Amino acid sequence: MSESERYMAEALEEAAAAASEGEVPIGAVVVHGGEIVSRAHNMTVQTKDPTAHAEMLAMKAALEALKGKNHRLSGCELYVTLEPCAMCAGAIVLNRIDKLYIGTMDPKSGACGSLFDIVRDERLNHRAAVETGVLEAACSGMLKDFFRGLRSTKDHPEEV
Repeated sequence: MSESERYMAEALEEAAAAASEGEVPIGAVVVHGGEIVSRAHNMTVQTKDPTAHAEMLAMKAALEALKGKNHRLSGCELYVTLEPCAMCAGAIVLNRIDKLYIGTMDPKSGACGSLFDIVRDERLNHRAAVETGVLEAACSGMLKDFFRGLRSTKDHPEEV
């Protein structure tokens, strides 16, 4: 297993935790100096906060963990199971993440290569390197299974 796959596997564990809590299974980890400094998963439902995406929570926790070193995340890598949305892509740029690793792309709302490419936009003052398809089958499969399960419970409302 490559280093990027090892860290994405950690993000997948976070995604599984999200699913077990009834959240869309998206997980993220921030790595600095070869060590995981933070991890998070989607918490939008339980916090009733539409900004509580895995990436946002992981970056905020990384800033706290690295407190005193910088007010940004220069030198950090972000691993996320699903391509970040526009909000998260903007935060990646503002946080100065060096490299973004994506498990599976999001053709409906992805902002790191699908609909938009905010993190590599030449007009912005920072760009992140991007690697896609890291453990893609596992990341995509977890999301598909989750939504398949939601659709099946809608067919059988007594199970909800």
